[in-house]
Amino acid sequence: MTERTLLIFNAGSSTVKIGVFTLRAEGPVRIARGVIDFRHDPLTLAVSAEDARSETVLEARPGEDLNSILSEVFAILGRRFDLGEIAAVGHRVVHGGDRFAGPVRLDGEAITTIEVLTVLAPLHQPQSLRLIRAVGGMRPDLPQAASFDTAFHRTNETLVRRFAIPRALHDRGIKRYGFHGLSYKYIAGELARLAPETARGKVAVAHLGSGASLCGLEAGISRDTSMGFSTLDGIPMATRCGALDPGVLLHLLGQEERPLREVEDLLYNRSGLLGVSGISADSRDLIESDAPEAKDAIDLFTFRIAGEIARLAATLGGLDALVFTAGVGENQPAVRAAVCKRLGWLGLDLDLAVNAANATRISTPASRIAAFVIATDEEQVIAEETVSILGDTAG
Repeated sequence: MTERTLLIFNAGSSTVKIGVFTLRAEGPVRIARGVIDFRHDPLTLAVSAEDARSETVLEARPGEDLNSILSEVFAILGRRFDLGEIAAVGHRVVHGGDRFAGPVRLDGEAITTIEVLTVLAPLHQPQSLRLIRAVGGMRPDLPQAASFDTAFHRTNETLVRRFAIPRALHDRGIKRYGFHGLSYKYIAGELARLAPETARGKVAVAHLGSGASLCGLEAGISRDTSMGFSTLDGIPMATRCGALDPGVLLHLLGQEERPLREVEDLLYNRSGLLGVSGISADSRDLIESDAPEAKDAIDLFTFRIAGEIARLAATLGGLDALVFTAGVGENQPAVRAAVCKRLGWLGLDLDLAVNAANATRISTPASRIAAFVIATDEEQVIAEETVSILGDTAG
């Protein structure tokens, strides 16, 4: 019997990651991964499977209708995998608001609700909706499901989620939601497998990529997180500002009379590591640079990360472990070392040699706080949630 296939689309603001899974008795097993970066022209689909990697230039251009892009993607993947046996398609959707506490099967009502929530995630939500509708237009026979980044943080108490603004605004949805929940869900599961006793304790997870946030876990449950109402909040990121005095916004919009869209572009695309350094948004470039501005950017980045970990420890009532994940967290020993150095007062003792080797456990045996590096896999979580919500339809 031919094994059935599951396709996963993980849409970011400028990239789409693709997971190809085969459905087996033990659950979905990844057989390939792909990525399209919409910042580059011409578009290319990079596919990795069984230690082999290929790149295919697409005929469609970045600004063209997503239907034509997906049509090419399906054709390219179909030459390597049996897409005639696709069981279902799963999607990452950044914002589920208070409506979605877990994955859902996508029907007209769910898609409309996701669209309404676009105002809360204007850079990410439209891309997911375009993918959902393009797949539905091309293959209306395929069941689709959505997994939400915000759902994992629904366990945060109201006190944690509330801003000090009029209650009526909170009741209308202006509150802290948190993001990167699919990544944190995966890390919670992996830590429970690798170090079950530690996972039952109080853990801070640092998801450090071009977008970056932190989450405080207690027995694998989210209790607090650095991102709030939007993906701008929390620590500085590659091009996003992180937490910012709202008075700065009032000044830019009022005293300087800058247009709203200009301020939005400033905060999302021209701030963070790029803004502070004036050199690059990539921490690797900044670490290798001798420019004082590059050092300023890395110092601010790691200073704010350490400060946020201390804040999460206050929420949790202590700290037993720290986990680094995502592109920077998994691959930048210098960033991890700088963060851990600032947390020495908490009892964190880093083993510099194993940290430099990107080992799984990077703290010394004598360290009061255990420190880990664990690779995240959002597509695996989406695949498992898709199977769980679609049941026999996908299996």
